[in-house]
Amino acid sequence: MYVVLGANGRAGSETAHALIELRKPVRVVVRRPEQAEKWTKLGASVAISSIEDVPSLAAALSDASGAFLLSPPPVSGDPYSRADEVGSALAEAVRQAGLPKVVALSSVGAQHETGTGVIATLNILEKHLEGAAPSIIFLRPGYFVETWGEVALAVIADGVLPSFLEPSKKIPMVSTIDVGRTAARLLSDEFSGKRIVELRGPQDWSANDVAAAFCRVLDRTVETAFVPPEVRAEVLAQEGVPPEVANALLGMYDGIASGRVEREEGTEQRRGSVALADAIERIVRRIGEHAGGLAA
Repeated sequence: MYVVLGANGRAGSETAHALIELRKPVRVVVRRPEQAEKWTKLGASVAISSIEDVPSLAAALSDASGAFLLSPPPVSGDPYSRADEVGSALAEAVRQAGLPKVVALSSVGAQHETGTGVIATLNILEKHLEGAAPSIIFLRPGYFVETWGEVALAVIADGVLPSFLEPSKKIPMVSTIDVGRTAARLLSDEFSGKRIVELRGPQDWSANDVAAAFCRVLDRTVETAFVPPEVRAEVLAQEGVPPEVANALLGMYDGIASGRVEREEGTEQRRGSVALADAIERIVRRIGEHAGGLAA
């Protein structure tokens, strides 16, 4: 049995689906009972728990061969204090459950304590989890291609891709499909001790490459619109992002621009197989399906 946290999020959902496709027994952990039905229909068992509830989370992890763990993205409060609380709770639950194997979602650049914005919260997570289980892998993917889904409506409506990334700068990027597939395979590995696996897509991509992929999928011109640093805080405030969270997110983009969000020497390096255009096509298709559902 493999346990998956965050099954209703991007990486957790893909990991659970990948394990099910591999015909592995899966238990997903969700926060609310109404989130369970779609997983039981797929043959997974379901545990109801929150990360903060160590006893119930330990129970959800009990008798498992391994688990995919993550710290949810910050939405309010101090992201770094929250990461400390979540990391401590996860490590304690792993110890109480006697979990033998963990694959924990981290990020490229998580080797740094500072200078990477919100990615530094994953440095905190790694420190808490190290040694909590006999076998642990920190899976460090690049920038999720699916993050561009947050601006896809603007792309579809206006033919403009807003970007906090310098348009021509190629960076580690990867689809969450590849993240899930890789996590599922790593959970199936036999190993002991600590491993760090960094994951990129088939090649590194830039915001201009993403715009070109949208252009191909939508069959229309799409231009990249670089959002300069001095106006980004205002953009996030208009979107309702709290100041502490916004500062952490902006710090990540500063870290990417400075080259600090990059590989760590001596780590395992892997590349996924999902093409950029295929990941963008799925984003556009899901937006269309959602719009169709609302219209119906």
